[in-house]
Amino acid sequence: MPIIAVVDYDMGNLHSVCKGLEKAGATPNITHSSKELAKADAVLLPGVGAFDPAVQHLRSRDLEQPIKDTIASGKPFLGICLGLQILFESSAEGNQPGLGIIKGKVQRFRPEPGITIPHMGWNQLEVTQPKSILWEHLPSQPWVYFVHSYYVEPIDPQIRAATVTHGTQTITAAIARENLMAVQFHPEKSSNIGLQILSNFVAQVREKIAA
Repeated sequence: MPIIAVVDYDMGNLHSVCKGLEKAGATPNITHSSKELAKADAVLLPGVGAFDPAVQHLRSRDLEQPIKDTIASGKPFLGICLGLQILFESSAEGNQPGLGIIKGKVQRFRPEPGITIPHMGWNQLEVTQPKSILWEHLPSQPWVYFVHSYYVEPIDPQIRAATVTHGTQTITAAIARENLMAVQFHPEKSSNIGLQILSNFVAQVREKIAA
């Protein structure tokens, strides 16, 4: 089974992510060791909480460069929720610079009548990269589970793999570029659809190993 390093920086829902990966046919390895990231077949960056503490924890554990090296190497990489947001340059939620792997900023939902912030619960994706491996074996507009008040705004719209609409605001729900994939929703909380997305990621890892 492929070994997927799950980055531990005190900001992730590690238990449910690891259970999801096991069900998807992978062996998760929770770690904050750069050597373990380098040895793994793929890397998953989870995240729950606020932007500034997240990037501070990553940097205090010397994980910024290993994450950049992982993505640059072509190894499959999946970010989840806050693990998507910290790939960007900056956030309206804080003052710390993000990792800057993706050009763009993290913004906050605008208050408007009839919507809740945080955007919380099930919502339907509008897939914008239908050929992305993330969406294989899924219905055309899958329902997934969100919990967030902030969202990413990439400068390059081509990197968007899916959007979601909350009130009148349509925002980026997933990005994909070559080996780098990241989602704003929680696959590990998204029932069978989420498990299929994790299985799709694991399938890509297997293909990479076989190649």
